Amino acid sequence: MTVFTIIQAGLLVGGMIFIAMLLLSWRKNRVQEAQTKILPIGLIGGFANFCDTLGVGSFAIKTAGYKQFKLIDDQFLPGTLNCQAVLATVVQSLIFLTAVDVDPTTLVSMVFAACLGATVGARLVSSWDRQLIRLVMSAALLVVASLMLAGQLKLFPLGGLELGLSGWKLAVAIAGNFLFGALMTVGIGLYAPCMTMVYLLGMHPLAAFPIMMCSCAFLSFFSAGGFIRMNRINSRAALVVAVTGPIGVVIAAYLVKSLDLHLLAWLVIGVVLYTSITMYRSWAKERTNAGNEALAGSVK
Repeated sequence: MTVFTIIQAGLLVGGMIFIAMLLLSWRKNRVQEAQTKILPIGLIGGFANFCDTLGVGSFAIKTAGYKQFKLIDDQFLPGTLNCQAVLATVVQSLIFLTAVDVDPTTLVSMVFAACLGATVGARLVSSWDRQLIRLVMSAALLVVASLMLAGQLKLFPLGGLELGLSGWKLAVAIAGNFLFGALMTVGIGLYAPCMTMVYLLGMHPLAAFPIMMCSCAFLSFFSAGGFIRMNRINSRAALVVAVTGPIGVVIAAYLVKSLDLHLLAWLVIGVVLYTSITMYRSWAKERTNAGNEALAGSVK
């Protein structure tokens, strides 16, 4: 039995346990959730997971859509988003595990580091200032996107074709994924930072996909399970995206796998730049809201 077989088995078992938990939650709450509009939620969720498979991330897209059309109560939004991510990331992982021949040592160590970061490192990171993290990550990703662009324009060499890491590069990758896993607890997504790190360490851009997707898939089992146990989800909304999300994933996955290295590198640059801008906008929005609240308090 290979390492990849064990990972695939873990994904399938975790996915089945999650489905059972979600169905039990839906049976429990189906009466009060009867008015949930599944068609727009399903469409938004499918499109968001299509983008997620490209590395853009789905939470921001879903949140914007659900809030714009008032589809999900804010108190259930974090749990619902986590539950909607489970089966989509499982499908992503299963597809890219077979599509990309990533070094098993690199894959397993980075996935384990992300899970450990989300559980152990979360205690430390949760006390950090979220606004400062957003601002620093936004600036860092902008610099990295510029470096990648310079590499694409042949101003200096960047990137590589490696499918595995060793020595100090593997140590850096493990430490980085531990940090990225921990940062997920304060709302900083893992996909773009992981994709950036893998690329800068000289790996093939496609190698980032199974690493970041497996990391998030195993993380989501624990986070979603916790929200279900606390009954802090809209199970009807989670169920519909459990169907439409994987459909979006399958469509996008074959688009990604059909891209050549040059186009894939441009995709990575676009994802990193988009994430940098999104983080900056989140920072600016919260700063404005905090300023308005302080002003309102002083007027009172």
